[in-house]
Amino acid sequence: MDKPTLGFIGTGIMGEPMARHLVSAGYRLKVWNRSPEKLRSLIRFGAEACSDAAAAGCGVSALICMLSDGPTCDVVLLGDGGAVAAMSPGATVVVMSSIPVETAVAEARKCEERGVRYLDAPVSGGERGAQNATLAVMAGGKQEDFDTVKEILAVMGRPVRVGPVGCGQLAKIANQMIVASTIATVSEALLLAERGGADPAKIREALTGGFADSTILQQHGRRMIESDFKPGGPAKYQLKDTHTAVALAKSLGLSLPVIGLVDSLFQDLVAHGDGDLDHSALIRELRRRNGLPPNSPKA
Repeated sequence: MDKPTLGFIGTGIMGEPMARHLVSAGYRLKVWNRSPEKLRSLIRFGAEACSDAAAAGCGVSALICMLSDGPTCDVVLLGDGGAVAAMSPGATVVVMSSIPVETAVAEARKCEERGVRYLDAPVSGGERGAQNATLAVMAGGKQEDFDTVKEILAVMGRPVRVGPVGCGQLAKIANQMIVASTIATVSEALLLAERGGADPAKIREALTGGFADSTILQQHGRRMIESDFKPGGPAKYQLKDTHTAVALAKSLGLSLPVIGLVDSLFQDLVAHGDGDLDHSALIRELRRRNGLPPNSPKA
């Protein structure tokens, strides 16, 4: 059987390789991006460029949205000329962006009013995970809606339904809390090692395989040591997620002091002009706070 036609909106650092995997898997893919130049490589690869968001939603079985934040998703999906109005009843919107829980719930309700299914399915794994199709996909929505797109999501990574609408975003918030807090701790540990007279690269090597080892220590620890902050996950988007976590905790009456402190560190990092750097650049903020040059002396 021929595979269904899909729409894909948002072909940035992660969206572009995700879309490529879908084309490689045999799906006819209609793509749209607010910056049209980011579509060129996908067009050469076999995707069909659309003139606007509505065109990307017209005639598709499922529409994947990989945009920067909740307000942008709202406008592109549900605003004037948005994609959802052009979608057929029974089609599925899959928002793989990181957005607030309440935004996902509100979008799902509006989609349902139009007869369109909705899943919030944010991802973790960064640019490398997108390129290697190994993303963790955390889906929230009805089981039957998840089942209709599970095969599609599996092309890009490992999809798991974690609960009803909004729970995908809740899982992503938990993920981002762990990521952001671990980046902060790894930054502090490597800076402490450096100032104490040890070689941070050797510290990282020595910790490999122990309880302190992690993907963040290995990947982002190397970035910190080499001052290689080409963005995989820009710091400004990490700040968006820590803000979301702090706000959600407050709404639930929770005191979560660690994420509050980490949020303030990322806020200062972005305020100092480093928002477009990778989130591992948080070590630059710690170096500033200690009166040190922002980059590693070994870089």
